[in-house]
Amino acid sequence: MVTHAPDGGSARTRQQDATDERWTPRLIFSLASIVLLLEMLAVSYMMISIALPQIVTHYRTTQGAWLLTSFLLVGAITCPLIGKLADTHGKRKMLLTAVGLSALGSLISAIAPTYAVLIAGRSLTGLLVPCLFLSYSLIRDVFPARTVALAVSIATSGMGLIAIPAPFFTGWLIDNFGFRSIFWFFLAGLVVLSILIRATTGESTVRLRSRIDLIGAALLGAGLAGILVGVSFGPSWGWTSGSTLGFIAGGVALLVAWIVSALLLPDPLIDIRFFGKRPVFLTALGAGFCYGTSSVFTIMLPMMCMTPAILGLGYGFGISAEGFAIFQAPLGGAVVIGGLIVGTLVPRNVRPRILMVVGMLLMAAACLLTATIHDDKALLIGFAALLGVGMGMGYASIPNLLIAAVPPQLQATTASMVAVFQSILPAILPVIAFTVLNSHIATIVQGAVFYTDTGITIAFVIGAISALLGAVVAVALPRRISQLSAPGAESTSATDVVLAH
Repeated sequence: MVTHAPDGGSARTRQQDATDERWTPRLIFSLASIVLLLEMLAVSYMMISIALPQIVTHYRTTQGAWLLTSFLLVGAITCPLIGKLADTHGKRKMLLTAVGLSALGSLISAIAPTYAVLIAGRSLTGLLVPCLFLSYSLIRDVFPARTVALAVSIATSGMGLIAIPAPFFTGWLIDNFGFRSIFWFFLAGLVVLSILIRATTGESTVRLRSRIDLIGAALLGAGLAGILVGVSFGPSWGWTSGSTLGFIAGGVALLVAWIVSALLLPDPLIDIRFFGKRPVFLTALGAGFCYGTSSVFTIMLPMMCMTPAILGLGYGFGISAEGFAIFQAPLGGAVVIGGLIVGTLVPRNVRPRILMVVGMLLMAAACLLTATIHDDKALLIGFAALLGVGMGMGYASIPNLLIAAVPPQLQATTASMVAVFQSILPAILPVIAFTVLNSHIATIVQGAVFYTDTGITIAFVIGAISALLGAVVAVALPRRISQLSAPGAESTSATDVVLAH
């Protein structure tokens, strides 16, 4: 049942009154604080990857992959539960809770005496992952209707900006203060941002009266965990090993059990029948292909560019991590441009479905061009920028599609499952790419593996196929998306009028 906060005003009334509002200083600071929070999410994975060699050396461990996997794992399995809690208890409340727990995880990591404690802290920091959908769900509820499309586009695509200075800043921190300084940086940043968000961003008045399905949360979380662990460690364990097959099969079995329970229970964690609606499911699937393509490209490009040219493999410039900034900066800036394109055109009645198709096609073109030509710096920089524009358009189209299709009372719950797709496919597609690469090894130098030109080409073609599949999925979306009804919903809000075209 849908209810509203006991302030006497409904979401419809508040948002209708806000229709004529324009950008105010408080609104700008609110959006800036949310963008900076999502920048922290974007830079987290990158900074840890750069610091990983020093971390594994300090703790004398060979299990460095867990530092990256644990973050993604906890983020993915907690998304559905946090989404439901956000719809029932308040989106800002859950956003601040996730930020607070992430800050605690950063503190634990900063002072961790052992690697196990470090993993525990890093896992807790994975609660930054749900902050992505919590942010644009909250914007949808509390920002004036005419600013929503631009605001969510800036929030979701603005994450590209951090990719420009991140390698330089990370190197400076590690070189001068050691790897622990990264975790202290996260702690300080998250504390400051939580204060700013609390001071500048209001709470949503939209509520969904519902029980929390703990059994469903356990089944879904354990199922996703099993699949992600199996896929993440399949290359090192062996795809036919008992451990790999056991985790994947067990995860699939638990997900099947979750689906059965969701269909039988009167008040499940996720309403499968609602999520199975064409606009919602196709948006989630398209989001997975969009994020999966960007994952493959952004992993392959630095690896390819940093390969020493002296090896004569047909690719590689032998650049350093800092030197890679000449490729990363145009990509990051282009992501923002792509998001601004969506944020500008959606309020002018350009359907986000069309913009997502264009974005996915640009990503496919960039991957195919890179697969064909990867021995020219200038062209590669251009291809990276082309991919960035497509990424930005895809990233920004996803929340706008959800806002058009999903009622505010179920916004966070539905977006949480979309976030699961955004985590699963980016975890699987790079594994597929590296499985192919490992059958095309050219040489091994001092333990470093280098791949043939054919292997690199195939890896980028995998990214192109993913983007093309995303474009097909976007084309299959309904031409006109009518907002679905939530049980007990009273009316359509002003935001719905603006966006559901």
